[in-house]
Amino acid sequence: VTGVVGRAELLSSIFFLAAFLSYTKSKGPDNTIVWTPIAVTVFLVAVATLCKEQGITVVGICCVYEVFIAQGYTLPALLDTAVEILRGKGSIPFSMLQTLLKLIVLMFSTLLLVVVRVQVIQSQLPVFTRFDNPAAVSPSPARQLTFNYLLPVNAWLLLNPSELCCDWTMGTIPLVESLLDVRNVATLTFFCFLGCLTVFSLRYPGDSSKTVLMALCLIVLPFIPASNLFFPVGFVVAERVLYVPSMGFCILVAHGWKKLSNKSVLRKISWVCLAAVLFTHALKTLHRNWDWESEYTLFMSALKVNKNNAKLWNNVGHALENEKNFERALQFFIQATQVQPDDIGAHMNVGRTYKNLNKTKEAEESYMIAKSLMPQIIPGKKYAARVAPNHLNVYINLANLIRANESRLEEADQLYRQAISMRPDFKQAYISRGELLLKMNKPLKAKEAYLRALELDRTNADLWYNLAIVYIELKDPTEALKNFNRALELNPTHKLALFNSALLMQESGDARLRPEAKQRLLHYVKEEPQDSNGYFNLGMLAMDDKKDMEAEAWMKKAIRLQPNFRSALFNLALLYSQTGKELMALPVLEDLLRYYPDHTKGLILKGDILMNQKKDIVGAKTCFEKILELDPNNVQGKHNLCVVYFEERDLIKAEKCLVETLALAPHEEYIQRHLNIVRSKIASLGAVEQSSLPSDGTAATEAKKNSFQNLKEAKSEKTTTQSTADNNKEHSKNKKPTEKSSVDKETPKKSAKEIKDIEKKRVAALKRLEEIERILNGE
Repeated sequence: VTGVVGRAELLSSIFFLAAFLSYTKSKGPDNTIVWTPIAVTVFLVAVATLCKEQGITVVGICCVYEVFIAQGYTLPALLDTAVEILRGKGSIPFSMLQTLLKLIVLMFSTLLLVVVRVQVIQSQLPVFTRFDNPAAVSPSPARQLTFNYLLPVNAWLLLNPSELCCDWTMGTIPLVESLLDVRNVATLTFFCFLGCLTVFSLRYPGDSSKTVLMALCLIVLPFIPASNLFFPVGFVVAERVLYVPSMGFCILVAHGWKKLSNKSVLRKISWVCLAAVLFTHALKTLHRNWDWESEYTLFMSALKVNKNNAKLWNNVGHALENEKNFERALQFFIQATQVQPDDIGAHMNVGRTYKNLNKTKEAEESYMIAKSLMPQIIPGKKYAARVAPNHLNVYINLANLIRANESRLEEADQLYRQAISMRPDFKQAYISRGELLLKMNKPLKAKEAYLRALELDRTNADLWYNLAIVYIELKDPTEALKNFNRALELNPTHKLALFNSALLMQESGDARLRPEAKQRLLHYVKEEPQDSNGYFNLGMLAMDDKKDMEAEAWMKKAIRLQPNFRSALFNLALLYSQTGKELMALPVLEDLLRYYPDHTKGLILKGDILMNQKKDIVGAKTCFEKILELDPNNVQGKHNLCVVYFEERDLIKAEKCLVETLALAPHEEYIQRHLNIVRSKIASLGAVEQSSLPSDGTAATEAKKNSFQNLKEAKSEKTTTQSTADNNKEHSKNKKPTEKSSVDKETPKKSAKEIKDIEKKRVAALKRLEEIERILNGE
């Protein structure tokens, strides 16, 4: 109750007891075999073994029960019977034959279960490091002395669970390296006590000896898989493996208390002792519950018991790291490296925490220390068998750190390749290398890396998604879409695949794909309701389908979630401009330019609306001058400023401005045409008295018709490759919606004043202007 017990141990113990109780029913009233309980026992043993390996040991307990309890044999009686049979003086009793038959069935089923279990683990034991169980890799006699000393340590935990610890690995229990170590006395005492109980239970008949025998069986047999007797285990001491043995220990304690309480002299004392044990253990259980309040409290309570276990310092650091308390977590990780300087995981933790604190130099130093502690490659010996798989992440973490520096990409790639050479089935190394190769603009090699990873795991939706990104880089949208679809087949809620496949469908320009693209985006915003990008792209789809009201609603939702969403703000303003709601676009453009004062296209659109709708020539002029401050060679902004000069009736300045604009874009025909119009206007006004002629807006009209034809806005979209906590890649695509430019035309006014001395010249000039106006107005 107060120790560390997992659900697997709890379930295994339940089926363990059920199997044993079922077996006790296998003897009929006339001493015949009842096979149904035996079949049920075999089934329950299999279930218990699937929960935890120690479940199979119930077969041994059933065998002991059958021979010494059900049949009532003692060890001397069995030896005498065996001797008589071997001498030919007697035959095998029928009851013994029945017992042998039952035991053979149990043994055969056990052997079958062992074979199945070996097949499940593919004939390979899990890889443990010397930090998990230091004695397992120690030379003789330290290995044997330490393993034997661990037995009295476990017995003491059963007898006195006062100092409980959630992790007993690494340096919790120092190695017993010499026969002169005083701890060997505890080992000797334990074996003497165990030997006495074993002799008593096997030698003498009677209920007391049978009770002790079954108690010893429940203590010893379930503990054998964790005893390092047949194979090393991945821990030094584990309280969870004492859960089933504690049942036998409780039987032993109860039997001893019963013996004491039957004596009149000790009856009261035995009851007092029992009450004291129950009371103190209840208080201990209550107190221990507070230790289990959180990971932090659990591991801190363990540090009170043992400060020599680097894993405990690491675990406290992990708990603080989960709470984003990186500064304090770093202190515990550093302490772990001091307690165990050769602990690779501790140095990796230090490096990761430094990275979270944006201390890249210190992080790299820590990763380099961890890398230097990795086992060296020995020719002819498998590297994977000598290193914990998670320790290979030091290469991944170090490569991920240094690849942020563009000049060190090759170095990062070398680290990924080194990890792959050490463990060819290291899937994460292929994934990370694929991302790096994309960053290095080597999509073909990235494709090879992802295909190799898919050979290891074809059910990984992230891998299909990453391969789709590679095909996008290879300009193969058809294959990219196929791989996006495979990712979604494996994981219909894969957010990035939903989002980017929808964008790919939208970018294809195929109207038949738009409904599916919309459905995927709707699914995406359902999964990610706070991501403004989903709503923005739904708005862009609606704009493509000419659903203006729907597009407006989606754009507004995107802006509510992200008020400074650049593309959403501009495209909403553009939508208003296209649908004749230019005045509604102005406040949106104000918001856009407040966040992004250098947004050239926003300035152009605002100037257009101010000039054409608000008749605010000064405001428009300010917008166009701002554009030229940001980019003196911006043809659109400069041309529009020329139009403003024309509106201000400064024809000389307008002519000069258009000449400069034409020099920037000599192939733009509309600029040359507008320059000719202005020059014609200057010439016509020079032929008459310029002051006698009113302003003519014809040139301005034509200029404004062409001034905003090339205004387009790129919509942005984001694609991310998924694996470990800090590995992303962003891509951009362009969506170019057409923008509407609204221009008001002015009707030219003819002067009524007659000037007699220049009458002929004036009439000729007017006729020429009227002819130009008719051409420009399409008459």
